[in-house]
Amino acid sequence: MTQQSVTMADVAKAAGVSRTTVSFVLNGRMEANIPETTRERINQTARMLGYRPNAAARTLASKRSAWFGLVTEIATSPFATDVIKGAQRSAWKDGNFLLIAPSDDDPGMEMLAVEKLLEQQVGGLIIATTWHREIIVPENAKSVPCVLVNCFDAAGEFPSIVPDEVAGGYAAAEILARAGHTNIGHITVAQGIPAQIGRQTGMKQALRDHGISQEESQIVAGDGTADSGYHGTQELLAQPDPPTAIFCGNDRIAMGAYDAIKELGLRVGEDISIVGFDDQEILAPHMRPKLTTIALPFEEMGMAGVSLLNQMVEGSPIENRQITIGCPPRIRSSVAMHGQR
Repeated sequence: MTQQSVTMADVAKAAGVSRTTVSFVLNGRMEANIPETTRERINQTARMLGYRPNAAARTLASKRSAWFGLVTEIATSPFATDVIKGAQRSAWKDGNFLLIAPSDDDPGMEMLAVEKLLEQQVGGLIIATTWHREIIVPENAKSVPCVLVNCFDAAGEFPSIVPDEVAGGYAAAEILARAGHTNIGHITVAQGIPAQIGRQTGMKQALRDHGISQEESQIVAGDGTADSGYHGTQELLAQPDPPTAIFCGNDRIAMGAYDAIKELGLRVGEDISIVGFDDQEILAPHMRPKLTTIALPFEEMGMAGVSLLNQMVEGSPIENRQITIGCPPRIRSSVAMHGQR
Protein backbone atom coordinates (compact mmCIF):
# COMPACT_ATOMS: atom_id res chain seq x y z
CA MET A 1 0.00 0.00 0.00
CA THR A 2 1.56 3.32 -1.07
CA GLN A 3 1.70 6.38 1.14
CA GLN A 4 -0.60 8.27 -1.23
CA SER A 5 -3.36 5.67 -0.93
CA VAL A 6 -3.31 5.21 2.85
CA THR A 7 -6.46 6.65 4.43
CA MET A 8 -7.84 6.88 7.96
CA ALA A 9 -10.16 4.02 7.03
CA ASP A 10 -7.11 1.86 6.25
CA VAL A 11 -5.54 2.73 9.60
CA ALA A 12 -8.83 2.01 11.39
CA LYS A 13 -9.16 -1.40 9.74
CA ALA A 14 -5.57 -2.41 10.52
CA ALA A 15 -5.81 -1.18 14.13
CA GLY A 16 -9.22 -2.76 14.72
CA VAL A 17 -10.97 0.46 15.72
CA SER A 18 -13.52 2.82 14.20
CA ARG A 19 -12.59 5.55 11.73
CA THR A 20 -13.92 8.16 14.20
CA THR A 21 -11.50 6.91 16.84
CA VAL A 22 -8.62 7.14 14.37
CA SER A 23 -9.68 10.68 13.45
CA PHE A 24 -9.67 11.77 17.10
CA VAL A 25 -6.22 10.30 17.71
CA LEU A 26 -4.45 11.42 14.52
CA ASN A 27 -5.87 14.95 14.81
CA GLY A 28 -4.61 15.20 18.40
CA ARG A 29 -8.02 15.63 19.98
CA MET A 30 -7.89 14.64 23.63
CA GLU A 31 -11.51 15.22 24.61
CA ALA A 32 -12.57 11.70 23.60
CA ASN A 33 -12.21 9.01 26.28
CA ILE A 34 -9.76 6.84 24.34
CA PRO A 35 -7.35 4.65 26.34
CA GLU A 36 -3.66 5.51 25.98
CA THR A 37 -2.92 1.96 24.80
CA THR A 38 -5.41 2.41 21.96
CA ARG A 39 -3.91 5.77 21.02
CA GLU A 40 -0.44 4.23 20.88
CA ARG A 41 -1.69 1.32 18.75
CA ILE A 42 -3.30 3.71 16.27
CA ASN A 43 -0.16 5.86 16.04
CA GLN A 44 2.05 2.82 15.53
CA THR A 45 -0.29 1.48 12.84
CA ALA A 46 -0.33 4.85 11.05
CA ARG A 47 3.48 4.95 11.07
CA MET A 48 3.74 1.36 9.86
CA LEU A 49 1.33 1.99 6.94
CA GLY A 50 3.00 5.28 6.06
CA TYR A 51 -0.12 7.38 6.63
CA ARG A 52 0.23 11.09 5.91
CA PRO A 53 -2.50 13.65 6.69
CA ASN A 54 -4.16 15.35 3.73
CA ALA A 55 -3.36 19.03 4.23
CA ALA A 56 -5.86 20.19 1.61
CA ALA A 57 -8.67 18.19 3.20
CA ARG A 58 -7.78 19.56 6.63
CA THR A 59 -7.92 23.10 5.29
CA LEU A 60 -11.38 22.52 3.78
CA ALA A 61 -12.67 20.91 6.97
CA SER A 62 -11.30 23.49 9.38
CA LYS A 63 -11.53 26.50 7.02
CA ARG A 64 -8.03 27.37 8.28
CA SER A 65 -4.79 26.64 6.46
CA ALA A 66 -1.83 25.22 8.37
CA TRP A 67 0.51 26.92 5.90
CA PHE A 68 1.97 30.41 6.08
CA GLY A 69 3.94 32.05 3.29
CA LEU A 70 7.21 33.94 3.83
CA VAL A 71 8.24 36.31 1.04
CA THR A 72 11.81 37.49 1.42
CA GLU A 73 14.63 39.05 -0.54
CA ILE A 74 17.10 37.64 1.98
CA ALA A 75 17.23 33.97 1.04
CA THR A 76 21.00 34.27 0.48
CA SER A 77 21.74 36.86 3.19
CA PRO A 78 23.70 35.94 6.34
CA PHE A 79 20.65 37.14 8.28
CA ALA A 80 18.13 35.01 6.36
CA THR A 81 18.65 31.82 8.30
CA ASP A 82 17.91 33.62 11.58
CA VAL A 83 14.65 35.14 10.31
CA ILE A 84 13.56 31.81 8.82
CA LYS A 85 14.70 29.88 11.89
CA GLY A 86 12.68 32.08 14.23
CA ALA A 87 9.61 32.09 12.01
CA GLN A 88 9.72 28.34 11.46
CA ARG A 89 10.21 27.61 15.15
CA SER A 90 7.18 29.71 16.06
CA ALA A 91 5.11 28.18 13.26
CA TRP A 92 5.92 24.59 14.20
CA LYS A 93 5.00 25.27 17.81
CA ASP A 94 1.43 25.91 16.66
CA GLY A 95 1.33 23.11 14.10
CA ASN A 96 1.93 25.40 11.11
CA PHE A 97 4.54 25.27 8.37
CA LEU A 98 6.26 27.91 6.24
CA LEU A 99 6.47 28.06 2.48
CA ILE A 100 9.35 30.37 1.51
CA ALA A 101 9.45 32.36 -1.74
CA PRO A 102 12.36 34.64 -2.76
CA SER A 103 11.65 38.10 -4.19
CA ASP A 104 15.16 39.42 -5.00
CA ASP A 105 14.09 42.97 -4.01
CA ASP A 106 12.10 43.19 -7.27
CA PRO A 107 8.48 44.47 -7.03
CA GLY A 108 7.37 42.34 -9.98
CA MET A 109 8.95 39.21 -8.56
CA GLU A 110 7.55 40.02 -5.11
CA MET A 111 4.00 40.19 -6.48
CA LEU A 112 4.55 36.92 -8.36
CA ALA A 113 5.95 35.29 -5.19
CA VAL A 114 2.86 36.35 -3.25
CA GLU A 115 0.60 35.02 -6.00
CA LYS A 116 2.33 31.64 -6.05
CA LEU A 117 1.96 31.36 -2.27
CA LEU A 118 -1.73 32.29 -2.49
CA GLU A 119 -2.19 29.53 -5.05
CA GLN A 120 -0.99 27.13 -2.34
CA GLN A 121 -3.87 28.31 -0.12
CA VAL A 122 -1.61 29.80 2.58
CA GLY A 123 -3.54 31.18 5.53
CA GLY A 124 -1.31 34.24 5.94
CA LEU A 125 1.80 36.01 4.69
CA ILE A 126 5.00 37.42 6.14
CA ILE A 127 7.07 39.84 4.07
CA ALA A 128 10.66 40.24 5.35
CA THR A 129 13.43 42.54 4.12
CA THR A 130 17.21 42.68 4.37
CA TRP A 131 17.34 46.07 6.01
CA HIS A 132 14.85 48.10 8.03
CA ARG A 133 12.90 50.35 5.69
CA GLU A 134 9.55 51.47 4.32
CA ILE A 135 8.11 49.27 1.56
CA ILE A 136 5.15 49.19 -0.82
CA VAL A 137 3.20 46.00 -0.14
CA PRO A 138 1.94 44.13 -3.24
CA GLU A 139 -1.79 44.62 -3.73
CA ASN A 140 -2.46 40.87 -3.82
CA ALA A 141 -1.01 40.47 -0.29
CA LYS A 142 -4.17 42.12 1.04
CA SER A 143 -6.25 39.02 0.32
CA VAL A 144 -4.98 37.22 3.45
CA PRO A 145 -3.62 38.38 6.84
CA CYS A 146 -0.13 39.83 6.30
CA VAL A 147 2.65 40.90 8.68
CA LEU A 148 5.79 42.86 7.75
CA VAL A 149 9.13 41.92 9.34
CA ASN A 150 12.07 44.36 9.42
CA CYS A 151 10.01 46.77 7.32
CA PHE A 152 6.80 48.82 7.39
CA ASP A 153 4.34 50.45 5.00
CA ALA A 154 3.82 54.22 4.96
CA ALA A 155 0.10 54.08 5.75
CA GLY A 156 0.49 51.64 8.62
CA GLU A 157 -2.14 49.42 7.00
CA PHE A 158 -0.13 46.29 7.78
CA PRO A 159 1.17 45.38 11.24
CA SER A 160 4.95 45.26 11.40
CA ILE A 161 7.80 43.91 13.50
CA VAL A 162 10.93 46.10 13.51
CA PRO A 163 14.14 46.40 15.54
CA ASP A 164 14.29 49.05 18.25
CA GLU A 165 16.97 51.14 16.56
CA VAL A 166 16.75 53.97 19.12
CA ALA A 167 17.27 51.68 22.11
CA GLY A 168 20.10 49.96 20.24
CA GLY A 169 21.88 53.25 19.59
CA TYR A 170 21.35 54.20 23.23
CA ALA A 171 22.91 50.90 24.39
CA ALA A 172 25.93 51.36 22.10
CA ALA A 173 26.72 54.85 23.41
CA GLU A 174 26.07 53.82 27.00
CA ILE A 175 28.66 51.04 26.76
CA LEU A 176 31.26 53.66 25.86
CA ALA A 177 30.06 56.20 28.43
CA ARG A 178 30.16 53.64 31.22
CA ALA A 179 33.71 52.79 30.20
CA GLY A 180 34.63 56.39 31.00
CA HIS A 181 34.79 57.78 27.46
CA THR A 182 33.65 61.38 27.06
CA ASN A 183 35.08 62.08 23.58
CA ILE A 184 33.03 59.77 21.36
CA GLY A 185 32.90 59.79 17.57
CA HIS A 186 30.22 58.26 15.37
CA ILE A 187 30.27 57.00 11.78
CA THR A 188 26.75 56.59 10.41
CA VAL A 189 25.14 54.15 8.03
CA ALA A 190 23.43 55.65 4.95
CA GLN A 191 21.69 58.94 5.69
CA GLY A 192 17.92 59.06 6.10
CA ILE A 193 17.17 55.38 6.61
CA PRO A 194 15.46 54.23 9.84
CA ALA A 195 18.67 52.61 11.11
CA GLN A 196 20.67 55.82 10.76
CA ILE A 197 17.99 58.03 12.27
CA GLY A 198 17.15 55.68 15.13
CA ARG A 199 20.70 54.72 16.09
CA GLN A 200 21.93 58.31 16.03
CA THR A 201 18.90 59.50 18.04
CA GLY A 202 19.52 56.83 20.68
CA MET A 203 23.23 57.63 20.85
CA LYS A 204 22.61 61.35 21.37
CA GLN A 205 20.07 60.67 24.11
CA ALA A 206 22.47 58.35 25.96
CA LEU A 207 25.25 60.92 25.80
CA ARG A 208 22.93 63.63 27.14
CA ASP A 209 21.83 61.33 29.97
CA HIS A 210 25.48 60.80 30.89
CA GLY A 211 26.30 64.51 30.68
CA ILE A 212 28.50 64.11 27.61
CA SER A 213 28.51 66.73 24.86
CA GLN A 214 29.14 65.81 21.24
CA GLU A 215 30.07 68.25 18.48
CA GLU A 216 28.68 67.81 14.96
CA SER A 217 32.28 67.38 13.75
CA GLN A 218 32.40 64.17 15.77
CA ILE A 219 29.67 62.65 13.59
CA VAL A 220 30.86 61.51 10.16
CA ALA A 221 28.46 60.42 7.41
CA GLY A 222 29.12 56.89 6.19
CA ASP A 223 27.29 54.54 3.86
CA GLY A 224 27.44 51.24 5.71
CA THR A 225 30.56 49.95 3.95
CA ALA A 226 33.99 49.08 5.33
CA ASP A 227 35.48 51.79 3.10
CA SER A 228 33.33 54.45 4.76
CA GLY A 229 34.46 53.13 8.14
CA TYR A 230 38.10 53.35 7.08
CA HIS A 231 37.88 56.91 5.72
CA GLY A 232 35.53 58.07 8.50
CA THR A 233 37.96 56.87 11.15
CA GLN A 234 40.84 58.62 9.40
CA GLU A 235 38.80 61.84 9.45
CA LEU A 236 37.92 61.51 13.13
CA LEU A 237 41.45 60.65 14.27
CA ALA A 238 42.93 63.54 12.27
CA GLN A 239 40.98 66.07 14.33
CA PRO A 240 42.85 68.28 16.85
CA ASP A 241 41.11 66.48 19.71
CA PRO A 242 40.50 62.97 18.33
CA PRO A 243 37.94 60.69 19.98
CA THR A 244 39.00 57.90 22.31
CA ALA A 245 36.02 55.82 21.23
CA ILE A 246 33.91 55.41 18.07
CA PHE A 247 30.37 54.10 17.69
CA CYS A 248 30.26 52.57 14.21
CA GLY A 249 26.83 52.42 12.56
CA ASN A 250 27.29 48.77 11.63
CA ASP A 251 29.86 45.98 11.82
CA ARG A 252 31.22 46.55 8.31
CA ILE A 253 31.98 50.15 9.22
CA ALA A 254 33.75 48.83 12.33
CA MET A 255 35.83 46.51 10.15
CA GLY A 256 37.08 49.52 8.16
CA ALA A 257 37.69 51.44 11.39
CA TYR A 258 39.92 48.61 12.63
CA ASP A 259 42.10 48.91 9.53
CA ALA A 260 42.48 52.70 9.85
CA ILE A 261 43.35 52.45 13.55
CA LYS A 262 45.97 49.77 12.98
CA GLU A 263 47.53 51.72 10.08
CA LEU A 264 48.10 54.61 12.52
CA GLY A 265 49.97 52.28 14.85
CA LEU A 266 47.16 52.33 17.40
CA ARG A 267 45.41 49.40 19.06
CA VAL A 268 41.68 48.69 18.99
CA GLY A 269 40.37 48.09 22.48
CA GLU A 270 43.36 49.79 24.08
CA ASP A 271 44.06 53.13 22.39
CA ILE A 272 40.68 53.42 20.66
CA SER A 273 37.48 51.66 21.73
CA ILE A 274 35.00 50.54 19.10
CA VAL A 275 31.32 49.50 19.24
CA GLY A 276 29.53 48.21 16.14
CA PHE A 277 25.94 47.33 15.29
CA ASP A 278 24.29 44.23 13.70
CA ASP A 279 26.37 41.42 15.26
CA GLN A 280 27.07 39.85 11.89
CA GLU A 281 28.02 36.26 12.65
CA ILE A 282 30.61 36.18 9.86
CA LEU A 283 32.32 39.35 11.16
CA ALA A 284 31.93 40.45 14.76
CA PRO A 285 33.08 37.35 16.70
CA HIS A 286 36.04 36.82 14.32
CA MET A 287 37.55 40.30 14.29
CA ARG A 288 40.70 40.83 16.39
CA PRO A 289 40.00 41.96 18.99
CA LYS A 290 36.47 40.55 18.94
CA LEU A 291 33.96 43.29 18.31
CA THR A 292 31.60 44.59 20.97
CA THR A 293 28.40 45.28 19.08
CA ILE A 294 24.62 45.54 19.23
CA ALA A 295 22.72 42.59 17.78
CA LEU A 296 19.86 42.90 15.33
CA PRO A 297 17.18 40.48 16.59
CA PHE A 298 16.39 38.67 13.33
CA GLU A 299 15.38 35.36 14.90
CA GLU A 300 13.20 37.11 17.48
CA MET A 301 11.55 39.22 14.75
CA GLY A 302 10.76 36.07 12.76
CA MET A 303 9.19 34.46 15.81
CA ALA A 304 7.20 37.59 16.65
CA GLY A 305 6.00 37.87 13.05
CA VAL A 306 4.49 34.39 13.08
CA SER A 307 3.00 34.92 16.52
CA LEU A 308 1.31 38.12 15.35
CA LEU A 309 0.13 36.43 12.16
CA ASN A 310 -1.45 33.66 14.24
CA GLN A 311 -3.36 36.28 16.20
CA MET A 312 -4.67 37.82 13.01
CA VAL A 313 -5.70 34.49 11.49
CA GLU A 314 -7.57 33.61 14.68
CA GLY A 315 -9.36 36.96 14.61
CA SER A 316 -7.78 38.37 17.76
CA PRO A 317 -7.58 42.19 17.93
CA ILE A 318 -4.16 43.72 17.23
CA GLU A 319 -3.50 46.44 19.79
CA ASN A 320 -0.11 47.60 18.51
CA ARG A 321 0.32 48.04 14.75
CA GLN A 322 4.11 48.28 15.07
CA ILE A 323 6.03 46.11 17.51
CA THR A 324 9.67 46.91 18.26
CA ILE A 325 12.06 44.14 19.29
CA GLY A 326 15.05 44.96 21.49
CA CYS A 327 18.60 44.91 20.15
CA PRO A 328 20.79 43.26 22.82
CA PRO A 329 24.46 44.23 23.37
CA ARG A 330 27.16 41.66 22.65
CA ILE A 331 30.08 42.55 24.93
CA ARG A 332 33.45 41.34 23.63
CA SER A 333 36.95 42.84 23.60
CA SER A 334 36.96 46.07 21.57
CA VAL A 335 36.08 48.43 24.43
CA ALA A 336 38.45 49.35 27.28
CA MET A 337 38.05 51.61 30.29
CA HIS A 338 39.27 55.06 29.31
CA GLY A 339 42.69 55.86 30.75
CA GLN A 340 43.57 52.22 31.46
CA ARG A 341 46.30 50.57 29.42
